[in-house]
Amino acid sequence: MRILVTGGTGFLGTALVHRLLQRGDDLTVLSRRPEAVKAKFGDAVQAWSRLSAWTPDRHFDAVINLAGEPIIDRPWSAARKQALRDSRIGITNQLIKAMQSAERKPAVFLSGSAIGIYGDAGSAERDESAPAAADFGARLCLEWEQAALPAEALGVRVCLLRTGLVLHADGGMLKKMRLPFKLGLGSRLGDGRQIMSWIHRHDYLNALLFVLDHPDCRGAFNLTAPAPASNRAFTDALARSLHRKAVLVTPEWALKPVLGERSLLLFGGQCAVPAALLARGFVFRFPALAGALENAGVN
Repeated sequence: MRILVTGGTGFLGTALVHRLLQRGDDLTVLSRRPEAVKAKFGDAVQAWSRLSAWTPDRHFDAVINLAGEPIIDRPWSAARKQALRDSRIGITNQLIKAMQSAERKPAVFLSGSAIGIYGDAGSAERDESAPAAADFGARLCLEWEQAALPAEALGVRVCLLRTGLVLHADGGMLKKMRLPFKLGLGSRLGDGRQIMSWIHRHDYLNALLFVLDHPDCRGAFNLTAPAPASNRAFTDALARSLHRKAVLVTPEWALKPVLGERSLLLFGGQCAVPAALLARGFVFRFPALAGALENAGVN
């Protein structure tokens, strides 16, 4: 399969590209730093620095769009919010335009999103039919998804990847949390009731390839394990996996003045369930948190 991947040098993108190479796909990776693509994958993939390289006569069977600036790393100034939009919605709009110009359209477009689309939903389960919330993160996800949907009018199958917290020691949340928890400094966030919808990276990759390869898969998919956990339960499970205790608490009042709107990402939560995946017969290798953490390499 000939596949164009954006965001192919990040935590998830790197692992995805390796998996696609292992199964023999022909890959092109779009990156602002093509030298990083070459450093990671050598000559196994073609590196593009600009989407203008996609000329109308070039055909891709699939496009996988994982591009997007990290959402929590920097304060949400007006300029930062615009940068977050541009890195998600802007690149998606460009991909749609390239598809429109292509003489042969891709068969499928997998476009990134996040369970943040549901906002702070408390403990109420949210499957893919749940409405979007109104906070900035939710609106950002909704606009991101809406930017991808015009591909359907071109005859392209569209799958929206509403990704949860992806677990693996190589990166993401666990890489940041491992050292403080290892030192016995791990802490619960606030009252710990907020729900964390997580997925092991192995299952994330398998789920992505599942929707890529199954023509009956279209629309939104929650890429989360079927057993979300409260922050309290997650904190305790991570501490146990490292043979430590987590008795500290980080109060919301201490971080909210620093994080501002971003505090919702830590002290809010979503009980997102993978209804669409399960309905189509997808089987999780790591459905339970303890087993996922044990395999994720945190210890």
